[in-house]
Amino acid sequence: MFHLGKNQKPDGYLVCEQKLVYALLMASAGMMGAYTYLLRGGVFCNAQTANILVMGMSFGKGDWAGGLYYLIPFAAYLLGAFVSEILPSPVKKLGFLRWDTYLIIVETAALFLLGFVPLTVPHQIVQVIINFLASMQYNTFRQAEGIPMATTFCTNHIRQVGVGFAKALRKKDSTALRRGLIHLGMVACFFVGAALLTSLCAAMAEKAIWITLVPMGIVLVKLIRADLGSEHEALDRKPSGH
Repeated sequence: MFHLGKNQKPDGYLVCEQKLVYALLMASAGMMGAYTYLLRGGVFCNAQTANILVMGMSFGKGDWAGGLYYLIPFAAYLLGAFVSEILPSPVKKLGFLRWDTYLIIVETAALFLLGFVPLTVPHQIVQVIINFLASMQYNTFRQAEGIPMATTFCTNHIRQVGVGFAKALRKKDSTALRRGLIHLGMVACFFVGAALLTSLCAAMAEKAIWITLVPMGIVLVKLIRADLGSEHEALDRKPSGH
């Protein structure tokens, strides 16, 4: 029988579903996007829309070699989704930590190691790693306290802000307004993360990626405390949206 612990919200949501966790992941994603754009080849690795678009444009111009390159980040993103869909079941059988927690451990370690990769190394290596990590994070963290959302990009959050405000105006729907404000907060976290890392790029160079370890570290501590304490008896429980 699952009982609520002191770290779990009274509405029954897991710690990995808390809005604070999502806000911290959004801030970290903003940092990763700024990092790859400013220091690692001028691309955004958090999603694949731009890569597919540029690949199509390259093919349209007859640049087949240039277009085929984008199959690499596309494949890394696809592999991330595949791995994050396959691994939770065997991880659950270990009975020690949740898959969400293992993912944040791997992601935090990888981001730490990327800080040691010189800017002289081909940018594609770092890009592919972040593609893979972002895909796993996107596929793993799906709902914040019952609200579907992403943790690696802003497009749907912006749409939901508009939807929420429209429903609040047209139907006097206070719940829709609250959701719209939550999504707006996620966009703000992404923005602040990008701005903060950008301000430190000149001084820290490739090590600027270590700034992501602050929000990621807070998330990791919260998840480990929950897994080993208040939610240990609920390790086999799936978060909302899975």
